[in-house]
Amino acid sequence: MRYIIKTFNDLTNEELYKIMKARVDVFVVEQTCPYPEIDNYDQEAIHYFLSDGEEIMGYVRILPSGSRYSEASIGRVLVTKASRGNGYARDIMEKAIQYIRDEWKETKIKLQAQVYLEKFYASLGFERISEDYLEDNIAHVDMIRRGEVS
Repeated sequence: MRYIIKTFNDLTNEELYKIMKARVDVFVVEQTCPYPEIDNYDQEAIHYFLSDGEEIMGYVRILPSGSRYSEASIGRVLVTKASRGNGYARDIMEKAIQYIRDEWKETKIKLQAQVYLEKFYASLGFERISEDYLEDNIAHVDMIRRGEVS
């Protein structure tokens, strides 16, 4: 089991396929939410994932400031159903935050959280900056993390 971080162009076809499959399995199938998973942000993203060699176990997509938002952002956060309950979500989020701070020297990170995960993201230093809203019929809230560059 290992954490892997790559740009879009550095992903192998097999890795990209596994990432897209994991994202569709969680966000489209499991959450019964038909929406355009392929959204044209992947090409400029950093893809950070946990793999056991055969399967993607956890994943986050990191976007630079000025792409989707004025701030750097983390999205598409997932841990596959079979891998939940092992602390992988916290681990990969902490690694993504550290990457943004160390590599991009960014102090603000934005994300869209499903409302039921607000406490989890708050435990990582994110604060609510919006009212609840529906995105693809799922309650979300915008959150931001303001921190120091290490």
